[in-house]
Amino acid sequence: MTGISCIEINPSSPAIASVIWLHGLGADGNDFVPIIPELNLDNNFPIRFVFPNAPSMPVTVNNGYVMPAWYDIYSMSIDQRIDWEGIQRSVKLVDNLIEKEIKSGIPSEKIILAGFSQGAVIALTTGLRHTKKLAGILALSGYLPFAEKIISAEQSKTNQSTPIFLGHGTEDAIVPVILGEAICSFLKKHHYPVSWHSYAMAHAVCRDEIRDIAEWLKKCF
Repeated sequence: MTGISCIEINPSSPAIASVIWLHGLGADGNDFVPIIPELNLDNNFPIRFVFPNAPSMPVTVNNGYVMPAWYDIYSMSIDQRIDWEGIQRSVKLVDNLIEKEIKSGIPSEKIILAGFSQGAVIALTTGLRHTKKLAGILALSGYLPFAEKIISAEQSKTNQSTPIFLGHGTEDAIVPVILGEAICSFLKKHHYPVSWHSYAMAHAVCRDEIRDIAEWLKKCF
């Protein structure tokens, strides 16, 4: 896994910021493309959206069925046995995407990492460890395995003040909201600027959340 394919949505004028948005298990880069017009972002602030496609791999919890995944899921208790090696491989892929954006002329402090579910795990893990300053981390319906390990051994102080948006559905049966709340408490304990947003929904994204994301993006940029 040396590279990764992406869907890029470029603004009409040269981009001055980027959002790298990671999909969830079994989806692909197209999953969040329709969200762009719903964000109603200011045309005067041109943003490139990058939607990577996760590599396809056998997923244990789905009887080994091959599907796009950022790492393996061993059981329905997603916060128990964790595929740390798979997470690390995907973090390296996202690190490479950040470097690609920087080489294209986007400063690291104008790059936001975003993700849903598995993608949120990778966005958080990458952002907390990344050695260059980022504009923000957006984690939707996610969780943070190995949180203590990341902060104690791999944390980058460079992104200690980077804004973090956590969004979660209170009716989420896939990633229970208690896991999202645990991330929020953990990051606040370690003095990260976290904003918590919960919604009466399942493992999904709703209109109110999209509205809140749009406002948060504007503040970050």
